[in-house]
Amino acid sequence: MKIIVPMAGRGSRLRPHTLTIPKPLVPVGGKPIVHRLVEDIAEVCTEPIDEIAFIIGDFGTEVENELIAVAASLGAKGTIHYQHEPLGTAHAVLCAESALEGPVVVAFADTLFQADFKLDSTVDGILWVNQIEDPSAFGVVQLDVEGNIIDFIEKPKEFVSDLAMIGIYYFKDGNRLKQELNYLIDNQVMKGGEYQLPDAMRRLTEAGFKLKPGTVSEWLDCGNKEVTVHTNQRVLEYDWAKNRNLVHDDVKVLNATIVPPCFIGKGVVIENSVVGPHVSIGAGSKVTNSVVRNSIIQNNSSILDSILKDSMIGSHATVQGQQANLSLGDFSSIHI
Repeated sequence: MKIIVPMAGRGSRLRPHTLTIPKPLVPVGGKPIVHRLVEDIAEVCTEPIDEIAFIIGDFGTEVENELIAVAASLGAKGTIHYQHEPLGTAHAVLCAESALEGPVVVAFADTLFQADFKLDSTVDGILWVNQIEDPSAFGVVQLDVEGNIIDFIEKPKEFVSDLAMIGIYYFKDGNRLKQELNYLIDNQVMKGGEYQLPDAMRRLTEAGFKLKPGTVSEWLDCGNKEVTVHTNQRVLEYDWAKNRNLVHDDVKVLNATIVPPCFIGKGVVIENSVVGPHVSIGAGSKVTNSVVRNSIIQNNSSILDSILKDSMIGSHATVQGQQANLSLGDFSSIHI
């Protein structure tokens, strides 16, 4: 089994937090989004994961090494591939052409999910979907009476289905998917100037391949600050329910209270403060004389004399004397 993770996008809706690191490496619940994503996939896979292929832009050696370490943590080989132009989802997947063989999971690294099923490796393919109230803003799948996927509709103006594609797919035959992706490129099959993965999947279904929907119990987005803070809340609740240790052993709590669930990283100091619930604090940060709820604070930041809620604070940032809902990037400061 191989996992292909396209993640070359700029993550502009999550700025300023993606100005210094790629969005899939932004931590939620103390762990980068992409790390959680591949862990979630590993839990539903019935076969060992041999390789995780990351499709990236020019992110630098440090990011590449971190991604290879993520793969190694799951016992897999990590490989790096590049998408130099934003030419669509089909083009992105084909950038990892060498990994398109045998059974393959394709997972776009801007979403997390919870699922209670195991991947059925006997079917031709599975598309993870989520039932939504308003499908007009999403790509959806249409099913036949036997539950097979027969069509893919992008942002339907009239109701055809409420099963939205969440960006995670399983293909039993990666080589055949590669053929269809190459067909799109060779024949310039484009929409909006881009090569789209659903067009390749439509060709598979027209050739008789049986693609099935895989329903998730929850779909968690990380597209902007508000939904990322909510995703942080949900993953903390999941980790807490599984009795995972979320507070590092050397955290210093001085006349302070931590209201779980919270992730508190290595070397954090919390003094004269109330933190939680649903707060993640990265390594080396300090919270003093403050109240922090439902927020993400990254590494080596300082919160002093503040009341924060529903906030997202980057690394090496300073917040002082604020009562606010903030979105503050790395190496920034705000105080009165």
